[in-house]
Amino acid sequence: MMRLTFLTKTEMKRYSIEQFMATTSLLGASFSADEKRILFSSNETGIFNAYTLPVGGGGSEPLTRSAVDSIFSVSFFPCDDRVLFTKDWGGNENFHLFVLAPDGTKTDLTPGDGLKAQFMGWRADGSVFYVSSNERDQRFFDLYRYDAQTYARTLLYKNEHGLDLGPISRDECWLALNRANTTSDSDIYLFDIAKQEMKHLTPHDGGIAYRAETFDPASRKLFFLTNEGTEFKRLCTYDLLSSVVMEHESADWDVINTYFSLNGKFRVTGINQDGSIVIRVVRIVENEGGAVEAAVPLPELPEGEIRGVVFSRTGARMAFYVNGDRSPDNLFVHDLNTGFYRQLTQSMNKAIDPADLVEAEVVRFRSFDGMVIPSIYYKPHEASASNKVPAIIYVHGGPGGQTMRGYNAQIQYLANHGYAVLGINNRGSSGYGKTFFTAANRKHGREPLWDCVEAKTYLASLGYIDHERIGIMGASYGGYMTLSALAFRPEAFKVGVDIFGVSNWLRTLESIPPYWESVRKAIYDEIGDPVHDIDILVATSPLFHAKEIRKPLMVIQGANDPRVVKAESDEIVEAVRKHNVPVEYIVFPDEGHSFTKKKNQIEANRRILEFLDKYLKGEEMKLGMGETGRVPRRY
Repeated sequence: MMRLTFLTKTEMKRYSIEQFMATTSLLGASFSADEKRILFSSNETGIFNAYTLPVGGGGSEPLTRSAVDSIFSVSFFPCDDRVLFTKDWGGNENFHLFVLAPDGTKTDLTPGDGLKAQFMGWRADGSVFYVSSNERDQRFFDLYRYDAQTYARTLLYKNEHGLDLGPISRDECWLALNRANTTSDSDIYLFDIAKQEMKHLTPHDGGIAYRAETFDPASRKLFFLTNEGTEFKRLCTYDLLSSVVMEHESADWDVINTYFSLNGKFRVTGINQDGSIVIRVVRIVENEGGAVEAAVPLPELPEGEIRGVVFSRTGARMAFYVNGDRSPDNLFVHDLNTGFYRQLTQSMNKAIDPADLVEAEVVRFRSFDGMVIPSIYYKPHEASASNKVPAIIYVHGGPGGQTMRGYNAQIQYLANHGYAVLGINNRGSSGYGKTFFTAANRKHGREPLWDCVEAKTYLASLGYIDHERIGIMGASYGGYMTLSALAFRPEAFKVGVDIFGVSNWLRTLESIPPYWESVRKAIYDEIGDPVHDIDILVATSPLFHAKEIRKPLMVIQGANDPRVVKAESDEIVEAVRKHNVPVEYIVFPDEGHSFTKKKNQIEANRRILEFLDKYLKGEEMKLGMGETGRVPRRY
C-alpha cells in the first residue's frame, strides 16, 4: 500500500471552503462497448452529472447537464453507446433508473410515484439487465429482467418474505437472497427461478453473519462471506450440485466483497485492513482440473489506495480509482497486456498544495473498561507543546459504520484551520471483528458514548491538545452521538455539531422508510422496539433530556431526509433554545440524508468552521491570519 510522501515546508497555507470544494468528486466507472471511453459521475459543475473520458487521456464530455437534482451514472450498455443512470428528487432517495440514448433522449425505465429502483447487473452477453423495484409493495423489492433492446420486462422473483435481493447466476437459474436476523446475525437463501423453489442454505445457532456475494462464471458455485467460527469475515463457496462448502479466501481482517469481471476472467476482492481498503485481483484460468486463480500484479503507484476496480468487456483494460489521505479519488486506466497505466483525472483543486494537508494516522487508546478503541487521527501541522490546538471527536454514521483512511474534505478543512480531528471508531463500529461490532448492542447513548468521552483523555495525553477546547460532531448516528454527549455527559464537550442526527428514537424507529422492512427487526434488536422498549428509548433519546444540554449546539438538516426526518432536528433545536443555550440551525430545502450539492456543502462547512471558531477555538485563540494566510509549521 503506497502513501503520499511530502517534503517538509516551513510554512503552511490556509484554504477557504470554496477552494476545498473546487476539488472534484468522482464516482463509478464503466467502459464503453469499444473500450475507448469510461463513463463516470462528477460534481465539477456543483451537481453530480454523467460524463465520459477517453481512455487515451483528454477532456471529459458531459452526457447530462442537470442543474437541480444529482444524476449518477450506472453503466454503458455492453454492446452500444446507450447509458444507464439513476436519480432521485431533492434527496428523497426514491431513485429511478433511466436510459440515455446517444441522441440525448432520456427514458425512465421505472416510472411511477413513491417507488425506489436499483440496477442489479448485466447478463454476460449484454442482452439482458436486472432491476429491483418496490413498486408492487413499498416494503419489499421484486426482481425484474429487462430486455436490453425493447426494455420489455419479466418478473423473476416476487418478494413476499422480506428478503434482500442478492446476486443472479449467469445462467439465470439461481437467485441468492440474504436475510438480516439481527445486525450481527444473517442467513442466505437460494431461489430456483425455474422451479420457483426456495432453499435455506445457512441454518445455524448463535450470532453468525452470512452474505451472498456472487456466483462463479460457470454458475456452479455461490461465493459468500461468513464469520462462522472466526472474528472476521472470510470468503467461502457453496457448490450448487454437491452442496459442499469450502473456504476460498481469507485475511487477518474482514473480507468485505468479491465480484467477477463481466467476461468472467478476473475476480476482485476487497479487504478492510485496519481502516484502509486493500484490493486483490486474480485472473481465472480454466484447465482440466477446473478454474485456477493467479494473482494479477497491480500497478506500482506513487500514492494512495486502489479502489473501485472494473474491467472492460474483453478484459484488456482495467479502470480504478486511487485515493489518499491528501488526495481525492482520481480515475486511472491500466492496460493489462502492456502493463501501461494512465491517470485520467486531476481532482484536487490546483490551488491547494497537498503538502499543506494532513496525513492520517491510525491510533488506538484504551477506554473506561480497557477495551481498545481504534481511530483515524488528523494532527494539524501547527500543533505543538507550545501551541496547543483545539480538537474535534468526529463520530461516523451507522450505528455500525466506520471512519476509514482516505480523503475527507470536511476533515481536511478543519485540520487546515487548526483543529485536531479524531475519527473515532467507538465500540459497535464495523471492521474490527464481530465481538467489537456487537459490543454496542442495546447500549447506544451509554458505552459507545463513554468511548468518545475517554477519547478526550487520549487527546489530552498527546501534549499539544488544549483539553478544555474539545468538541464533538458527526452526521446521522454521529449526530445522535453528538446530541447524546451534550445531553448525557454535559460536562464533557465544549460544543457539538449535529448533522441530521436522531434526537428521538421513538419517532425515528416508527418512521423507518417502508423499503427498510427487511432490516426493521434487526434495527429494533440493536436499538430498541418502539412498542416494547419505550422506557429504554426515552432514556436514550436526547430530545427528552434537552434541558441538560448547556453547551453551544449547531444542527444541520436536509428537508427531504427520509431516514432522519426534519422533525428530529426541529424539535431538538426548539427544546434547547428554551433554555437560552446558543443554537445555530441550518436547513437545506433541496437535500436529503447527505448533501450532494456543492453550494450546500460550502455553506454547511463554512458555517461549521465559523461556529467552531466562535465557541470552541474562541476569538482569543485565533492566529490572526485570513483564510488564505500562511502560518508557521511546527514539528
